[in-house]
Amino acid sequence: MTRYRRALISVADKSGIENAAKSLIKRGFEILSTGGTAAVLRASGVAVTDVGDVTGFPEIMDGRVKTLHPKIHGGLLGRPDIDADPMQAHDIEPIELLIVNLYPFEATVAAPDCTREAAIENIDIGGPAMIRGAAKNHRYVAVVVDPGDYEAVLAELDTPEGTVSEATRRRLATKAFGHTAAYDAAIWEYLDREAAPRPFGATFPLSLHKCDELRYGENPHQRAALYSLSGSAATGTLISAQQHQGKPLSYNNIADADAALECVKALPAVACVIVKHANPCGVGVATSLAEAYEKAYATDPTSAFGGILAFNTVVDGALALTIVDRQFLEVIVAPGFTPDALAALARKPNIRVLETGALGRTEPGLRVHQIEGGILVQDKDVGLLNPAQIRVVTERQPNEQELADALLAWELARFVKSNAIVYCRDGATIGIGAGQMSRVMSARIAAWKAAEAGLATAGAVMASDAFFPFRDGIDIAAEYGIGVVIQPGGSMRDDEVIAAANEHGMTMLCTGVRHFRH
Repeated sequence: MTRYRRALISVADKSGIENAAKSLIKRGFEILSTGGTAAVLRASGVAVTDVGDVTGFPEIMDGRVKTLHPKIHGGLLGRPDIDADPMQAHDIEPIELLIVNLYPFEATVAAPDCTREAAIENIDIGGPAMIRGAAKNHRYVAVVVDPGDYEAVLAELDTPEGTVSEATRRRLATKAFGHTAAYDAAIWEYLDREAAPRPFGATFPLSLHKCDELRYGENPHQRAALYSLSGSAATGTLISAQQHQGKPLSYNNIADADAALECVKALPAVACVIVKHANPCGVGVATSLAEAYEKAYATDPTSAFGGILAFNTVVDGALALTIVDRQFLEVIVAPGFTPDALAALARKPNIRVLETGALGRTEPGLRVHQIEGGILVQDKDVGLLNPAQIRVVTERQPNEQELADALLAWELARFVKSNAIVYCRDGATIGIGAGQMSRVMSARIAAWKAAEAGLATAGAVMASDAFFPFRDGIDIAAEYGIGVVIQPGGSMRDDEVIAAANEHGMTMLCTGVRHFRH
């Protein structure tokens, strides 16, 4: 790499840029710059040449056009050993180092008061063009998009060769193309979500930013990392949560804690959800968080061991003390914790304590699932059941408590792996059957779990995530004394299934909605 000693600097993120520019000048570089970056550098005593002085053309259109000029892009894309003649003919000088990062588009559109006009103005054009040009020409140019790379680049300039090495230039170019790809994907995501209903386009870009490198994946032989998605909420999610204590989160911790948090966000009033291996194993709804926890724990104390606890209101000291004295847990996640609660949880320093801030219901959007060679994309299953669409299809009508429990069980079935059966009574789960190949087997497992916990199924409500293809599921529910069944309906044998419920004196509610979760 030949040394040309020219650097062009134009950054939105100005952290560390003054020191980096001063260090480059000490190493013999001329600094070219634009607009706000040039003003910051001059204010710190850095000698700067304006890009307009190089191009002979002023910034125009409120700064929309300033670097889009042959003397800039020729300096970035020119190969001095190949393009010497046209460069000399047009007075184009090579640029050895480009330091650019882009307008903060994602931060802009994340602001609640962001207008469409503001979003559009924060779409950077000149920056990505320069980055891509320099990255393409990385045999001759080093491109830096991350302030975290300043120190390493400066260190290489101090080696006897006095240049950025080929390996580093290649690494920086790879990073630069990732930077612009993520930037374009974030813009696509913003514009695409304005459409209603949101279309499935010919392409599906994703803008992902690494949050953390994990120790391993589901198993120790698998590598793993956590990435945030463009447009993710600033509060109320696992990604945005503050960790107060505990070991770093593992891949499985994150997957299970997210399942617990999404479930508890969907519940009314005050609620606790306990999750084990991505399935709720106990859920309680009550007037106090302590009572909700007691209900959730009572469902399945065995599975609660080593589980994930999620709450939808602030955890206080008394409840935190009860939890740490009673059970071993991996993670506790809630909108907030009182100082007494944090002190109590600190008695078990390995517990990961995650504070999410204010919760809201999961917003509609798209969910992706990777398969070999591609991804599946679908709308999120956000529930949105209108009580008016529920039909009572049997002779017996539900009472007020039964209807409340049926709605709770139905909401929970959405978060249980299919085939899903959920038994509820008095605002709490009493048994859950998850992930079985047979719906009948899920019903039996839910009853067995209830019996193991000493909870009676007689008079309870049963929710099924999908319809009953035969009457056998209803006959089994009757064996356990289930009084109310809520299910989608829609089977070819609905008449047979409804007749079975009437024979057993049961109430059956049909929602017209299915909630498979694979």
